[in-house]
Amino acid sequence: MAALAREPGRRPLVVGVDGSEPSLRAVDWAADEATLRGVPLRVVYASLWERYEGTALAGEHKPFEEVRAEDIVAVARRRALRRHPDLEVAAEILAEEPEYALVRQGRDASALVLGTRGRGDFVEMLLGSVSLAVAAYAECPVIVLRGGHDNQVGAGPARRVVVGVGETGKSSAALRFAEEEARLRRAPLDAVRAWRCPAHESVDHPLLAGEPARLHEEQAVTTLGEALEDVPADIGLRRRTVEGPTRHVLLGASQDAGLLVVGARRDRRRFGLQLGRVAHGVLHHASCPVAVVPEPA
Repeated sequence: MAALAREPGRRPLVVGVDGSEPSLRAVDWAADEATLRGVPLRVVYASLWERYEGTALAGEHKPFEEVRAEDIVAVARRRALRRHPDLEVAAEILAEEPEYALVRQGRDASALVLGTRGRGDFVEMLLGSVSLAVAAYAECPVIVLRGGHDNQVGAGPARRVVVGVGETGKSSAALRFAEEEARLRRAPLDAVRAWRCPAHESVDHPLLAGEPARLHEEQAVTTLGEALEDVPADIGLRRRTVEGPTRHVLLGASQDAGLLVVGARRDRRRFGLQLGRVAHGVLHHASCPVAVVPEPA
């Protein structure tokens, strides 16, 4: 199939597929998102093997030993076009490791969308190695959909966008991405700042028991306010400061949300996964799709 033309300002949305039902539900999500953004959709299947490595091609009556890469991308493309007939959809088949192929595709994408497989409730809580690696290294936002939480783009304005506000303040790429998502979806933006009072501060001065906590909370309110100064007035904004570990606070905020957005620092001088504990934790356990947005170190 022909590759999409790389037009300036219309960077495609890329969705990775492997023939499984979770990856095809990710195609639904990506087709909705591409339509909202007004950009083309690129379906990508990457494998070192010519034949499909799964147990069955979702929704098709063909034994897995007869399924080829062309079948996988054709099914995904048809599914996207059934959902949005006017959407520009192209597909690519890449004979290489999915992690490397998708990270490279991300250099030319507005975002990458990935679904993950799960067998049973426990496994569905855990993130696949491909999704984790792509989220850790991609140069564009990576949206990871898990289990039954993956078909939410068209669910209506009640499904808010949640963004974790960290130390990057108003320069945060994650905050800008969350603003755009909230506007496209006509959804509220829930900006959350977690704070904690170190234990030693609350016990060193018993007569000032509540004072350290109050100061930390006030600092969190100030930091959040400064980060949100430039959020456009047409976005329905909710500000929240919550006491507790950032990961736990954001996991709580992900309940009934349409999307959780977090930033991940990218330090080219370091090796290993470029995620951080918070992004790693919410990717594994959030109750909604998670967008990991690269932040400059």
